[in-house]
Amino acid sequence: MEELLCCLIQLIVEIPLLDITYSISLEAVTTLVVFLSCQLFHKEILRESIAHKYLMHGRCLSYTSRLVKTLLYNFIRQERSPPPGAHVFQTESDGGGLLYGIASGVATGLWSVFTLGGAGSKRSPQQEESSPLANQSLLLLLVLANITDAPDAPNPYRQAIMSFKNTQDSTALPSPNPHAFQINFNSLYTTLCEQQNSDQATLLLYTLLHQNTNVRTYMLARTDMENLVLPILEILYHVEERNSHHVYMALIILLILTEDDSFNRSIHEVILKNITWYSERVLTEISLGSLLILVVIRTIQYNMTRTRDKYLHTNCLAALANMSAQFRSLHQYAAQRIISLFSLLSKKHNKVLEQATSLRSPLASDDSPHPDYAQDLNVIEEVIRMMLEIINSCLTNSLNHNPNLVYALLYKRDLFEQFRTHPSFQDIMQNIDLVISFFSSRIEQAGAELSVERVLEIIKQGVVALPRDRLRKFPELKFKYVEEEQPEEFFIPYVWSLVYNSAVALYWNPQDVQLFTMDSG
Repeated sequence: MEELLCCLIQLIVEIPLLDITYSISLEAVTTLVVFLSCQLFHKEILRESIAHKYLMHGRCLSYTSRLVKTLLYNFIRQERSPPPGAHVFQTESDGGGLLYGIASGVATGLWSVFTLGGAGSKRSPQQEESSPLANQSLLLLLVLANITDAPDAPNPYRQAIMSFKNTQDSTALPSPNPHAFQINFNSLYTTLCEQQNSDQATLLLYTLLHQNTNVRTYMLARTDMENLVLPILEILYHVEERNSHHVYMALIILLILTEDDSFNRSIHEVILKNITWYSERVLTEISLGSLLILVVIRTIQYNMTRTRDKYLHTNCLAALANMSAQFRSLHQYAAQRIISLFSLLSKKHNKVLEQATSLRSPLASDDSPHPDYAQDLNVIEEVIRMMLEIINSCLTNSLNHNPNLVYALLYKRDLFEQFRTHPSFQDIMQNIDLVISFFSSRIEQAGAELSVERVLEIIKQGVVALPRDRLRKFPELKFKYVEEEQPEEFFIPYVWSLVYNSAVALYWNPQDVQLFTMDSG
């Protein structure tokens, strides 16, 4: 068994990727996935197996960094499979001999199965465009990265993924990790930007951002972050078409990125034109930061009306909170949507409060069980408190850069009346109330029937005169993504669901097979 696993790894890392070797490389990668696929037949997380034992110890261990590096480069290259008629061996004459005839026949049989999705079947447009080797290599990489640690040693493949460095970094110090290696970060970044439409590519991006500080530092230093952020935002925008895990991964990636203040500043400096996939409103020109706010708020509103998932709310609000102190030149539509979300929360709060009050009424019947409105009220008040803190953070840190937000606050100032005396919000409302009162009085002094442009001009002039010393200071809003203590309980089943669905899509007609998803248990 150990000899066989070593031979498979040697095939992957030592044979150059050419047309004549594509099928054998694909088959070697797929066979390793099959050897590790015992997890598909266990309901509990599989902590060890024979394949795990030999891959984590012994002869295979010395190939760790080379295997991880080769799989990454297979993903980066995105080589499409050669046409089915391609010859495995070049002939020196027309005859070719008996041996050539046998080899050619075997090769043709291999191609019909491995690159056509089964003998006689027709490839889908997605399969025509995709790279089976890149996809299978990525899946194997994710499987290896999520093997549980051995009792006496950490997972060496995860260690390799956590520590590899950029080939262009000449100042990099030698790594204490024996499995460390170097790879071209620019090529990796470009491919990750292009492939975010698939769960597995998003999961790889999350893994690298979360676990490899070299990759995270490199990505945050890029001047073209929109190439990475826009595909992530598009995943969230089409939330109805994505599975919940893909959405979670995209949100967590945004949360990790927004932990960095330089990222939060730079995204407001990137101006985008004509975002075609955003259909609610025509956005001819908007900053990347404002677009990110719009998409995250839309995700929150979708979650409030459909899935009602507290974890999703928490991640969305945490990302907005991380950005709030760095809000710059918010688009008027983004400012409106922030206040509209608060309006929606306010209405929901009033409704739940009314329902909870009616239960305490002496006329209420106690014959049937009632929903726990007190718990619902606590949850909605936590979210409202968070939204008020986000607005307050922007006002105290970057008021002079956001006249559109002040305008939106003044336009909907009646929304905040009920929260002035509420014990849960009194402290945070002091600053917001001060800003609303100050600018309202200046606008009233300017007279009635003012145009939008004139109101914005008054706001910009008033920012200088606002008594900043009267604004109460609150602790900086900062949230960090923390992986659960036992991430295997989520990531291992998720990875194997991707492997299973990929196998179904490659070898069978997806219309005839019920795909396995983690959402269905």
